[in-house]
Amino acid sequence: MSSANSKEQMHIVDVQAHNELITAAFIARGFNEEEGRAAAEIAAVATTHGNRTHNALKALHLDELLGSAIGNCTPGANIIKKEHRFAASEVWDGNKKLGQLVAKEAFNRAIELADKYGIGMVSVDNAWHYLWGSGYAIDAANRGYIAYTNCTSTLAEVVPFGGKFPTLGTNPHTWAFPTTNELGYPICIDWATSTVAMGRVQQLKREGGTLPPESAVDADGNPTTDPAKAVSLLPFGRHKGYGLSLVNEIVAAYIGGSIPTIRGTQSSIPSEKTTSSFFFQVIHPEAMSGNAFAAGRDQKSNVKAVIDDILGHGNETCLLPGQLEAQAAERTKQAGGLLFSTAELEELNKIAATLDRPALTSKPFES
Repeated sequence: MSSANSKEQMHIVDVQAHNELITAAFIARGFNEEEGRAAAEIAAVATTHGNRTHNALKALHLDELLGSAIGNCTPGANIIKKEHRFAASEVWDGNKKLGQLVAKEAFNRAIELADKYGIGMVSVDNAWHYLWGSGYAIDAANRGYIAYTNCTSTLAEVVPFGGKFPTLGTNPHTWAFPTTNELGYPICIDWATSTVAMGRVQQLKREGGTLPPESAVDADGNPTTDPAKAVSLLPFGRHKGYGLSLVNEIVAAYIGGSIPTIRGTQSSIPSEKTTSSFFFQVIHPEAMSGNAFAAGRDQKSNVKAVIDDILGHGNETCLLPGQLEAQAAERTKQAGGLLFSTAELEELNKIAATLDRPALTSKPFES
């Protein structure tokens, strides 16, 4: 769910100006324009929906720390689409290409397969971080499809339940459902399998604040709520989050992913991989329908009836996953531009200065 703080002073930045800056930042690192624009656009989508942990700052930070600077992401690389015998699925070698562009193309291809076969699947080996999974899944849901994606995170930063050493990624899962006609927005369930994402740790470190209890440990393995001292993360829900994180690692292992603890590093083991793996699945709703809906309902009205029942009986004030993101997107629309905190805007303008570009102009957002 969105991490936006409505009480914080926010600044409105023109979307095009933001995208041009971020595109230029990626081009300056050797990426081509198509890659730069894909990175900028998915960052803008995240910011539009109130997600501040997987925005442009996160994208550039990841690339600088763990990506093209150390060879784990290759500017201008070409995706290799492998031949195999299953019509409704494809297997790609991402070839360390920028993950945002790979994910965009993979979801589009999975939609094409779902249109033809009812279900489409694309798995990607040798991948680089695709940032905010909801951005792609919400787009697919708005186009009428059920969408799912998971991936292995760049680094092993999460301690398994009952353990003491980080051997899992934050390993997010994202589901989105085409409920826009019924609710006004897609239901979208998106979470890291750690109690918080590392991007949240970085945000709190940048802007001040404390972590929730039992979400991180320091260098000695002791629990900490200080984002400056957090070294490793803990799974949410104890054994349950651990199990969901394990799903990503095992799916990646079937795809071709290698040892989690060397992922994202400059491993000295020549026979091992340091890359991540992606999994994308799209389902056409008609492919699931048994057409035996109660009380004369069709599929869409049946989905609405189920949601209404869940939120009835005194539960009317409960939130649905995706609701906060939809509200944030509406605020962005009202603002007429992307909303950034003071600290975020300062960081973006530091990037502009390093590129000899003018600072982003902004105006305060009056909520």
